[in-house]
Amino acid sequence: MNQDNEQEYIEKLETGIPGFDFLSEGGLPKGRATLVAGTAGSAKTVFACQFLAEGIKRGENGVFVTFEEPPKALRKNMRGFGWNISQWEEERKWAFVDASPQPGDKPMVTGEYDLGALIARIEFAIRKYKAQRVSMDSLGAIFSHFMDMAQVRSDLFRLASALRELEVTAIMTAERTQEYGEISRYGVEEFVADNVVILRNALADEKRRRTIEILKYRGTDHQKGEFPFTVISNKGLVIIPLSAIELEQKSSNIRITSGSEELDRMCGGGFFRDSIILVSGATGTGKTLMVTEFMAGGVANGERCLVFAFEESREQLFRNATGWGVDFNRMEQEGKLKVVCRYPETTGLENHLISMKEMIEEFKPNRVAVDSLSALERVSSLKGFREFIIGLTSFIKQKEIGGLFTSTTPNLLGGASITEGHISTITDSIILLRYVEMYGEMRRGITVLKMRGSMHDKDIREFSIDNKGMHIGKPFRNVTGILAGTPTYTAQAEVERLSGLFEERS
Repeated sequence: MNQDNEQEYIEKLETGIPGFDFLSEGGLPKGRATLVAGTAGSAKTVFACQFLAEGIKRGENGVFVTFEEPPKALRKNMRGFGWNISQWEEERKWAFVDASPQPGDKPMVTGEYDLGALIARIEFAIRKYKAQRVSMDSLGAIFSHFMDMAQVRSDLFRLASALRELEVTAIMTAERTQEYGEISRYGVEEFVADNVVILRNALADEKRRRTIEILKYRGTDHQKGEFPFTVISNKGLVIIPLSAIELEQKSSNIRITSGSEELDRMCGGGFFRDSIILVSGATGTGKTLMVTEFMAGGVANGERCLVFAFEESREQLFRNATGWGVDFNRMEQEGKLKVVCRYPETTGLENHLISMKEMIEEFKPNRVAVDSLSALERVSSLKGFREFIIGLTSFIKQKEIGGLFTSTTPNLLGGASITEGHISTITDSIILLRYVEMYGEMRRGITVLKMRGSMHDKDIREFSIDNKGMHIGKPFRNVTGILAGTPTYTAQAEVERLSGLFEERS
């Protein structure tokens, strides 16, 4: 059999770990050993346990060989993920091979330690339980007994060969000393395993970010590079594969109301049903009011609306809405509105993204609003924030839901925010809210900067806010430099003179 045909015949075993089977393009190569390397706290043991737990759910028994934590501690630690290991042991689906150090054991001297007996115990457990999956955690504990690297390599090779002969799919975990350096502590583990997966828990800007990378997959293809993941109670590892996002969502010509008749006219008849709208403005310009009106407009049309608020509490949002003549309480009682308030710092962005997706799946809204994305910038690195935005917007688009996001600009009189830089190309519409300083008075201006697939009003219009909400008025004809943040008043005669010049030319 030539090498080209051989690649086709590498069968893969679905791990069941969310996102991993996509990255690995089908799962782990069947009947082979995979090394999972990572620093302390990178979720190696969780990965190893989850591999067996998901196998048991699919009717595949497993053997867990532990060299560090005693089985009692593992049973207790893994209960938080919803895995009842004791029950699986009783049902003869999960077996432990306990090679963890016992209290009072003397350290072994090189030459006394032989892997033969351990391999025999592992083989016995695999045959007895008819196991198809094996996890070994962690190899570093065995090799601390050896000083000779050649001995480490040959024993590890013996172990991998024994597992291959038994035709089991195995995971071996190994420690790393740094996030971006040598793959494993002893520098030989990765050469013996057919496949190498690296888990990272890197610290950047005082924030931790977990990523997974498939470094080596002998004879088979896989997704390249690092992908974010998180560890969630009652679930375990959840990988967020951004490369799974496809630009294949449908597009709708149906328009939905923004909640303001005048703004609908400015947008050429309202927003498209499946569009992403970014509302950008300084603090106090009326972004939350636009969210409130967007929700009220949806409920009035019999649509289900979901709000994620990261800056204001539930009571504050409801009070503000009442002040603008919108009754959020009644909408919620009718089951048309759901308001979710969370402080951004409560968890990482990956966890926020997963819980937001779950709520969207559960509530099945027609409209989603996020107020505000800028609050989420604080809790992540720029890369993590960009991934969060891409993950959320693509998910909303796939579901054909209308999404309205708000973003706070750092300057009162204009200027772009980081959020705009990351999201502006993904959005279908951008609405800018700006303060305009005129003769010692602060006024507010609104303009539709971008509207994909539709004509829209190009004017910067003045608007006011009262107890009935937003009222959009006439354009600022005598003021220039509003968007640049340097409003300059121009006399009416000058405006007419300039208009005349353009008319003559045309």
